Amino acid sequence: MKASKKYTQSAQAITQKSYDIASGFETLLSLPKAKFDETVELHVKLGVDGRNADQQVRGVCILPHGTGKSLKVLVIAKGDKADEATKAGADYVGAEEIVAKIQGGWLDFDVCITTPDMMGVVGRVARVLGPKGLMPNPKSGTVTMDVAKAINDAKAGKVEYRLDKTNNVHVILGKVSFGKEKLVDNFNTVIEALTKAKPAAAKGQYFKNVTIASTMSPGIKINVTL
Repeated sequence: MKASKKYTQSAQAITQKSYDIASGFETLLSLPKAKFDETVELHVKLGVDGRNADQQVRGVCILPHGTGKSLKVLVIAKGDKADEATKAGADYVGAEEIVAKIQGGWLDFDVCITTPDMMGVVGRVARVLGPKGLMPNPKSGTVTMDVAKAINDAKAGKVEYRLDKTNNVHVILGKVSFGKEKLVDNFNTVIEALTKAKPAAAKGQYFKNVTIASTMSPGIKINVTL
């Protein structure tokens, strides 16, 4: 497929094989803009082998400036916890009836939070939620009795990072409109979280390839050593 004129112009503007953090974001923000506010993403190739249980990398962090996306939060809970979720600003709250709705194909939410006692019910839709990254998990803070905190964290810009099958991690950093300083802050927050999550069993270079890109731009390689 032939690259667009704008993409070709952007590729030609990336004149270095790699950049320091500040220069990398300056270059990204100087590229030809799309007609919409593009999302900025971070892609990291890690020097681990995710096939081994002791080299898994997974966790969450809260971006200081959020993601720029207004998330729809679903809470699956009953009784007092359902009331707590409603008061905390959850977009949808329910129990068995909302699980049945998901079984019918409804997926109009970005984050799913539940209480431990409801995991048996949520398990009915694990095959639906899992592939879409929506399955609640204690490691990501989405299986919890403190549903209010989980909702507030999600709304505040909590992002989850986890290895894919090729040992890459993909995280949203925000929007082009954030500007350099906010995007760099968010970038540093994720890199710090990944650094802390380095498995003891990982040997050699940990950050093998760190790339930033906007929705319509080529990738820009960033120098990060560990």
